Amino acid sequence: MTETLAGRTLLMSGGSRGIGLAIALRAAQDGANIALLAKTDRPHPRLEGTIQTAAAAIRDAGGRALPIVGDVRNDEAIARAVDATVTEFGGIDIVINNASAIDLSGSLELNPKRYDLMQDINVRGTFQLSRAALPHLLKAEHPQILSLSPPLNLSPHWLGAYPGYMISKYGMTLATLGLAAEFEHAGVRANCLWPRTTIRTAAVANLLGGDEVLRHSRTPDIYADAAYLVLTDPLRQTGRTLLVEDVLAEAGITDLSRYSPGVAEEDLVPDAFLD
Repeated sequence: MTETLAGRTLLMSGGSRGIGLAIALRAAQDGANIALLAKTDRPHPRLEGTIQTAAAAIRDAGGRALPIVGDVRNDEAIARAVDATVTEFGGIDIVINNASAIDLSGSLELNPKRYDLMQDINVRGTFQLSRAALPHLLKAEHPQILSLSPPLNLSPHWLGAYPGYMISKYGMTLATLGLAAEFEHAGVRANCLWPRTTIRTAAVANLLGGDEVLRHSRTPDIYADAAYLVLTDPLRQTGRTLLVEDVLAEAGITDLSRYSPGVAEEDLVPDAFLD
């Protein structure tokens, strides 16, 4: 590996906690500039951390932080985030589409407002944030877009599991692959990244089974380490849907026990959309 993220500017949706924060902290170790567009400005009873505590942690890890309170569903908030990032750091090198909503209800049970929420955050937010940053990405030396979304698995099992959520996550992937193809000639690379197992996040705790599933999930650090490898890929590949564990394996990291201490590999909970 020859590249690092030193001095590079990342604009991330979400990032107050969990996977997004872990990715930000890994980048901060290199001395990256990290702008976070997130809603949580005040402590939440069910969610650990705020955009302000995340910014403090980024600074403590060695990076520069710009917390921007706003909703990725709102075009004005997106424009404000892009402008603030460019004003503070002089440009944008990387966009990370991390913000995501989840509802695993079946089609007949899914509340229409929850459906709209997932489409607005996951699909529209990914496209609009990337689109708004593109004029600045096109000026960057090695511009990138990274979306935390799965491969397009058209197995009937996954198509029928929870279509509302599936449409939104596959939409994130399609938006990213579309941008990769459209702007490859301009040097913008865009990729997707997804884990084989569940990750210890608030969404897993609150929506997928509580403490029991958390105990059988990997830590967010595994996602962060894989994202770092993608973002510093010296081959600068684009248009890929990558799996966290495969990225680590390609880098020679095959012992993943540190990411799930005390849990056997066979006892980990598989994530969605992977056979």
